[in-house]
Amino acid sequence: MSEKDLDTGALAESRAQAAPSEAGLEQGGNPPGTLKKTVVMVGMMGAGKTAVGRALAARLGVPFLDSDHEIETAANMTIPEIFARDGEAFFREKEHQVISRLLEEECGILSTGGGAFLAERNRAAISKAGVAVCLKADLGVLWKRVKGRDTRPLLQTDDPYQTLSEIYAARVPIYEQAEIKVPSDGETTIEVMVDRVLEALATRPDVLETT
Repeated sequence: MSEKDLDTGALAESRAQAAPSEAGLEQGGNPPGTLKKTVVMVGMMGAGKTAVGRALAARLGVPFLDSDHEIETAANMTIPEIFARDGEAFFREKEHQVISRLLEEECGILSTGGGAFLAERNRAAISKAGVAVCLKADLGVLWKRVKGRDTRPLLQTDDPYQTLSEIYAARVPIYEQAEIKVPSDGETTIEVMVDRVLEALATRPDVLETT
């Protein structure tokens, strides 16, 4: 599967089990290291955070967590439904609560929504308990992945491409604050993306103790 397919149905998948993924370990052999801090996947909507994060968790044999899915499960509503009924401010408060809880509960791979890293309090919580890994994709790649979908409440506008462009321009400087940044070009396979993330994490022995 290529990165072109990363976003397809990713958020609809259920939370991975807390136990290590046997399938992932069988395919990749022994884990490439011991995770010592939670790796938090951040970046724009459509960057591939969920798909790459899930594959990374399988490779390392650690839990995969998805903050958006956790919010949907707790509310018994989809993210667009929460936005429509309660507004973005309400959602962002719940998002912060969920991210803080997941960072405290267990060490693993945590995928977050595109707006999560914008909040200073979320960045502080992530820096304290884990490490932020930003998947960097350009605007063209992101648009190919998100256009025509009704699962992106912020893009429910008369001109979703223009809206995405404005969001991209506003958010990219903040994503640059992530401690680790990994390029996502839209053509690379998920497994190669995982290799890129692991290579970056290998420079941080406080996060990943390599074997």
